[in-house]
Amino acid sequence: MSKKKIVLESIDPIEIYGAANKNLEALCSYFPKLKVVARGNEIILEGQEEDALSFEKKLNMLIERRHHKMNVTPYDVEDLFDGEVSPDRYKLTGESVIVHGNDGKPIKARNRTQQEMVKSYFENDLLFAVGPAGTGKTYIAIALAVRALKNREIKRIILTRPAVEAGERLGFLPGDLKDKLDPYLQPLYDALGDMIPAKRLQEFMAEGTIQIAPLAYMRGRTLDRACVILDEAQNTNLGQLKMFLTRMGCDAKFIVTGDASQIDLPNRRDSGLLKGIELTKDIKGVKTIVFRNEDIVRHPLVAKIVKAFEKEEQA
Repeated sequence: MSKKKIVLESIDPIEIYGAANKNLEALCSYFPKLKVVARGNEIILEGQEEDALSFEKKLNMLIERRHHKMNVTPYDVEDLFDGEVSPDRYKLTGESVIVHGNDGKPIKARNRTQQEMVKSYFENDLLFAVGPAGTGKTYIAIALAVRALKNREIKRIILTRPAVEAGERLGFLPGDLKDKLDPYLQPLYDALGDMIPAKRLQEFMAEGTIQIAPLAYMRGRTLDRACVILDEAQNTNLGQLKMFLTRMGCDAKFIVTGDASQIDLPNRRDSGLLKGIELTKDIKGVKTIVFRNEDIVRHPLVAKIVKAFEKEEQA
């Protein structure tokens, strides 16, 4: 039996121990034969020397992770023992947890194309993700953005959509400008609400850390240290798409998602999405991920519905 003392000098202990010592308890659960006593910034270990050294190593890894994240949780402790602590490993495989939802459910890439999207995000600064409804393009994009924000890789998330009605007229809705625009942006709120607690999300939006706005509001801006997502890009013309892409500032990541089969513009030929992809395909740092019907992750009927409508359109 040996006794070892660890002193946390460069970090507030509560940032590592977690609320009600949940992180510390999770860490201790992996060392059942080691007696661990924490008092302030000191941790006393009693047990086998090998266990004590292993505990200290994992603790230091958790501290290092905290330096790159807004906070650490028991899930981060689990990652230490699941071999997922290396960010390089995650970037290469695309199979690790992207972020944990509000209910603790891990959000991961659910098929090979989503995994390719995750991997490509880390290797490129501009990502196009195109394909039918229900393939998770926007959801994965927002999960990547939330992860980057939590890991302090970016300073803000900006989500935007063109304000184009899907066959309906919303101009006579009551309320101010925000009230009129919110129906267009609701899918983005829904995805964020799955990943960030409601109160924290309101705080982020109030302080501008997370911004949701129609595409027209992007003109004239330079977006640094941000993850910027343009959703429903099939409803932009080529000029609007160019305006959006040229907002890219230093250390920014841009993701453009869309479905060329769901163009809501009065003249479908005005859509600039596919043309924009063609114009940028040979530029280094730009990647296009193509989702297909077999990648649909909603209700099993959705894939069949999409296929049936495609047959009718082709006919």
